[in-house]
Amino acid sequence: MSARVLIVDDLAFIKLLIRDTLEKAGFNVAGEASNGIEAVELYRKLKPDIVLLDITMPKMDGIQALTEIMKHDKSAKVIMCSALGQQKLIIQSIQLGAKDFIVKPFKPERIIGAIKKTLSMG
Repeated sequence: MSARVLIVDDLAFIKLLIRDTLEKAGFNVAGEASNGIEAVELYRKLKPDIVLLDITMPKMDGIQALTEIMKHDKSAKVIMCSALGQQKLIIQSIQLGAKDFIVKPFKPERIIGAIKKTLSMG
């Protein structure tokens, strides 16, 4: 069975780009969210294998959403995505439980590699 992925980004074209990349690689897109509040709700409802979570979003940012998801499920596999290559946010995300961090603009192979690596963490 292919891994079920939840894509979270406030930009529609980024979600489309990620969906296309994942589907071509054989992954199943379980759902899409446009902000942190939707991300937390969909995580609880869909129970995806992995989450690609943008940091900068309206309503609730990715750091807050990551915190809520990890409270709900300590074993959640979350990969943070951001155009901000800010060291502080990367460190904060990892400390909060994120398994990896992808900086935009990302290459398709970087997304697939991060997902495969995270899924193999058990």
